[in-house]
Amino acid sequence: MKHLSRQTLRIAITAGPIIAGVLVATALSHHSFAMYDMTKTVKFTGVLTSFVSQANHAEIHFVPLGADGKPAKGPDGQHVTWGVEMGGAAAMAQQGISVSTFPYGTIFSVNLHPLRDGKNFGSMEGPIVKCPPKTPPPAGKHCNDVSGSTSHGRGNF
Repeated sequence: MKHLSRQTLRIAITAGPIIAGVLVATALSHHSFAMYDMTKTVKFTGVLTSFVSQANHAEIHFVPLGADGKPAKGPDGQHVTWGVEMGGAAAMAQQGISVSTFPYGTIFSVNLHPLRDGKNFGSMEGPIVKCPPKTPPPAGKHCNDVSGSTSHGRGNF
């Protein structure tokens, strides 16, 4: 019986770090930012179309405002939409970013790292700056240029 216990202990000592390493690698691969081009930062001001509140990553989907200050449209005449991935919904709510503070139609500015594959989606960089209700920035400007705007999240815009 003692021999079996020592053998079991040896297996546990050997297998434990291997299993832990696999679990850590799996967790880190889920949170990899390799799909985003971290060398590029794009600044958008847009109108929120949906807030997706998820435990892993909250998302905001929006129609960017063009240089003329109007919602951007593609060659097909349809509005162009973008999305931005953020931290988990609970963490973002602690920073003032939630479904209730960013309802449909909110005008905001955000910096993001775009996807490498060119799709209209990115990872948030820094805070989100919210314009006052129904007060878009002047054409070519962003919410941080509007009096009464509020900054939500960490860092500088």
